[in-house]
Amino acid sequence: MGTPVASGSQPEPIRRALPPGLERSCGGDRLTLAPPGDGLPRLEGAFSGRAYGPHRHDSYALGVTLAGVQGFRYRGAWTASTPGRLMVLHPDEVHDGEAGTAGGFRYRMVYLAPHRVAAALGARARGLPFVRVPVSGDPRLALAVGAAVADLDHPLEPLARDQVVMTLAEALLALDPSAARGGRTAPTCPRAVEQARAFLEAHCTRRVDATDLEAVTGLDRYTLARQFRARLGTSPYRYLTLRRLDRARAALWRGAPLADAACGAGFADQSHMTRQFTRTYGLPPGRWRALAGGAGAADLSRPGRGRRSTTE
Repeated sequence: MGTPVASGSQPEPIRRALPPGLERSCGGDRLTLAPPGDGLPRLEGAFSGRAYGPHRHDSYALGVTLAGVQGFRYRGAWTASTPGRLMVLHPDEVHDGEAGTAGGFRYRMVYLAPHRVAAALGARARGLPFVRVPVSGDPRLALAVGAAVADLDHPLEPLARDQVVMTLAEALLALDPSAARGGRTAPTCPRAVEQARAFLEAHCTRRVDATDLEAVTGLDRYTLARQFRARLGTSPYRYLTLRRLDRARAALWRGAPLADAACGAGFADQSHMTRQFTRTYGLPPGRWRALAGGAGAADLSRPGRGRRSTTE
């Protein structure tokens, strides 16, 4: 890391997996979101200049650059992805995004929750795979990412989703053999972590206290926090915040005013949601909806009267 990744020809697995038309050049800034509902957020983006400010996700961000030079800062170094190269960003790692050339860049990305990786790998892994090199041309990863982002027009059917999760998880484990069972790390408590995760997801719109999680899991708050991060790659509070943001994004997409989206998702107020949203996605919520095409984005000052557009 630290220097741009050399460009290379687009891997054959990516060429086979993507439908016709994805070789067009980058246009104006935009986000195209796959329909929600399959549990695997997917998108296509096109940007010129500065794309995203520093932000982080509680999921793996796995993607492929389709056109241009996609630059980003990650783990203290700047690197770049070129057409056909694959990207792997670990949960909770700060990164940004910018065009490496005047022509901009275009990419597709899938966001894979750590608990899905853990479930798919089961006893084969002792922890979350960590891929140290964020940009590669690994053919196994190319097949997995290509299958995940090939069709953004429809949700993945359940069996297809399960297959995508499995192939992505196995590709990650292959790129980090040290995560395979047998290494020297403290054992995790998968049942307790899953209980905490499910509780946070079910109660994300209300205040959740550490005593709630202690009662659910039987672990003290500090042990649970360590176990949660070891297995899911982030803290319980950040996981709770991300679930609130999931609800806020869905409401914004439907055209809800920012204040209503914030209240319905469990945030203290609109400014609280805006800060968390921008910190997480690198864009304020109005900008996200304008780019992604959510309802009401054409006239954010008069909710419900604009044409369909997006802001994340």
